[in-house]
Amino acid sequence: MPKNRQELVMEMADFRVIHKTKYEYDDLVAYCHNMAHMYPLTSRHQDCFRTHVAVNPKPVVSSFRRDYFGNQVFFFSVEDPHKSLEVIVESTIRTHAGMGFDLSKSMPWDQIYSHINQSELNDDLLSIEYIQPSQFIKLKEVYADFAHGFFPPGLPVFLGALGMTEFIFRNFKYDAKATTINTPVEDVLRDRKGVCQDFTHLMISALRSISIPVRYVSGYIETFPPEGQPKLHGSDATHAWVSVYCPTLGWLDFDPTNGKLISEEYIITAIGRDYSDVSPLKGILFGGGKHKLKVEVDVIRETILEN
Repeated sequence: MPKNRQELVMEMADFRVIHKTKYEYDDLVAYCHNMAHMYPLTSRHQDCFRTHVAVNPKPVVSSFRRDYFGNQVFFFSVEDPHKSLEVIVESTIRTHAGMGFDLSKSMPWDQIYSHINQSELNDDLLSIEYIQPSQFIKLKEVYADFAHGFFPPGLPVFLGALGMTEFIFRNFKYDAKATTINTPVEDVLRDRKGVCQDFTHLMISALRSISIPVRYVSGYIETFPPEGQPKLHGSDATHAWVSVYCPTLGWLDFDPTNGKLISEEYIITAIGRDYSDVSPLKGILFGGGKHKLKVEVDVIRETILEN
């Protein structure tokens, strides 16, 4: 989601995140099996100190495990008949500002593919997967043409990624009613409107189409109410952005919805190839008929820490 672009000068911040999801069904659900990507990662960007998950009705079976991409995933099964399902996840996280290196020192984008294919380094080899198509990402000439507008020969990869990030922010309209989860990326490129998930999928499609490794990142961003107004309870939302790989420097995250590199107000929950790998909550159920979904997210800054 877009945020108020006021400047923050802090280098680290402590947050409490409360994510509530509630389904209400027209008919009884006999039982359901679910998986949730709502457990913030511990990485060089952040430290997750605590996560508590509450499910109502109480699951018969539940467990945590790491998925293929290294995300912490919560699996649970509710076997009592029910007409509503509520999942509440509360986490405490400390985030850190970016590394602050010179983007112009990143590898030229048109050398990356040959470099990682000849490399024996594990990080380089693992990045190859993020050049491939995936469920929501297709490699097409139209996306390559879009990318080449930001990546002339020899340009450092992070400079090109920042240029595309800023262009999408300036020229695409955030419109929650313009798209659905199944809207093709080509429509987003043509109509120039959508939500953070759409802009992230567009940027991934463009970069992968010119053989630059890029990942989908799911998480949260701190937002601010209009000046002089209180922040509404549950008014935050999940957010999405991209992470671009440079063999000499590693992964760096860019937010096309807000036109910038991520900073301490971003909280990462999961990383994958596209949205299908990191959906906050999904599963299968038996019965239920039609349903209503209500999601409330609160990102609460608790403590500001300065060096």
